Amino acid sequence: MRILKIKDCFFIAILALGVQQIGLAQTGKVNIQQDSNLPSLLEMKSEMTKDGKLGERYKIQLYYGDNNAASNVIKKFRSQYAGWPSQIIYETPNYKVWVGNFRNKLEADRALLKIKGDFPSAFIPKPQRG
Repeated sequence: MRILKIKDCFFIAILALGVQQIGLAQTGKVNIQQDSNLPSLLEMKSEMTKDGKLGERYKIQLYYGDNNAASNVIKKFRSQYAGWPSQIIYETPNYKVWVGNFRNKLEADRALLKIKGDFPSAFIPKPQRG
């Protein structure tokens, strides 16, 4: 009976020593090395996301056709709605007039309701991923 107690004590001592060593092995220092370009790339990504160049953004298309008419449409739009960005996009062989840079469909729908009175053919095309 006494031998059994000594074996048990020996087993418990080895088990406790093993648990202690595993615990000590987990308390090390972590050294993180990163590329020096990473902060500038993260800054560039946040600016592009803020400017609407990344991710899904909604735009309103006012016109699709030749360049002269597209120029007239964008001039008319800019004279009436100065708050929204507008641009002419060329897709062979026609020009498109796009307005706005809306984060979600709800914002684009609200703007479309305002614009529809002056530009009845305006619509929201499916957004393209940037």
